[in-house]
Amino acid sequence: MARRFLWIIAILIILLLVGALGYRLFERTLMRAALVPSASFAADKTSMEYRPASMWIARPDIADNPALWLPEGFEERAPARNASVFFIHPTSYLDRSRWNSPLEDADSQQRARLFVRSQASVFNGAGDIWAPKYRQATFGAFLTRREDAAMALDFAYRDILAAYEEFIRQAPAGRPIILAGHSQGSLHLTRLLAERVKGSPEAGRIAAIYIVGWPVSIPVDLPRFGFPACAAPDQSGCIVSWQSFAEPADTDMVTDIYEASDSRSRAGTPMVCTNPLTGAAGGAAGAAANSGTLRPNGDLSDATLVKAAVPARCDGRGFLLIGKDAPDLGPYVLPGNNYHVFDYALFWANARADVGRRLAAFTAR
Repeated sequence: MARRFLWIIAILIILLLVGALGYRLFERTLMRAALVPSASFAADKTSMEYRPASMWIARPDIADNPALWLPEGFEERAPARNASVFFIHPTSYLDRSRWNSPLEDADSQQRARLFVRSQASVFNGAGDIWAPKYRQATFGAFLTRREDAAMALDFAYRDILAAYEEFIRQAPAGRPIILAGHSQGSLHLTRLLAERVKGSPEAGRIAAIYIVGWPVSIPVDLPRFGFPACAAPDQSGCIVSWQSFAEPADTDMVTDIYEASDSRSRAGTPMVCTNPLTGAAGGAAGAAANSGTLRPNGDLSDATLVKAAVPARCDGRGFLLIGKDAPDLGPYVLPGNNYHVFDYALFWANARADVGRRLAAFTAR
């Protein structure tokens, strides 16, 4: 009986190991099957009107504003709060039944509020935050090269453009502007920079731009945006960008999508990598330089600020590496040791200080 029991245990262990290996070999295929819509893209011809407060997750006149959240016990000197911040949240719609999220989808809106809470809160010491709802492309749009995916992203961008126009109309004239996003939000921000912001009347008011969680090619993208990459921590009017991976890092999923995202060849080109622990371009810093990482308490709805948890160094291509002993942040780490979901959370306190420095430099200038 004991021998039979041991054989059963051994067989179960082998099955688990084979299953784990199979998942690692086919995880991208499995993700596509689970998340990429099978139906064709169908455009919704309804245009979005962003004057009502109901069209925003965060806005100065919204009660229970998630962007105003701060972790328990966090203290800082009284901030200047003299900027207007336009923040575009990342993908929160995971359904494969359609290519773009309906605004009435409760699950995606709840996740979007959590992202605004943990990410846009980085900017609430700088000024008023405006974070629009938008009919985002579903997560599966980033796992395929089908034309439907491109059309879904183009559709989502139209909402962002309409929201930005309303932001510019309502935000106090003359105030500094900070533009920020994450993941899909950062992708839309890159298009907004190239097609709407570059050369605009408000371009001179932009204190800083945070394109986090989306690659920015130095030779291909920066000339299109009209703003340089930030080289020093006290530089303003420039672009901050990073993408976080633990080691060993498998970045193929990111580069495959990014290098095929339009007709311009980004293959092999270096990317902007701002080290969020130093505010400088490239380089490395130990965990001791990390002023505070947001560690989730059970899920993403609450978090504790932990100091000295994560180091950071930019590799040769431009990815931000956080070492081999990355903290356990729950079940949200993506394949390839990709800490994409936590790009802001890993460096929350340092990113907040970075915003303050750049805004102060811009105001002094």
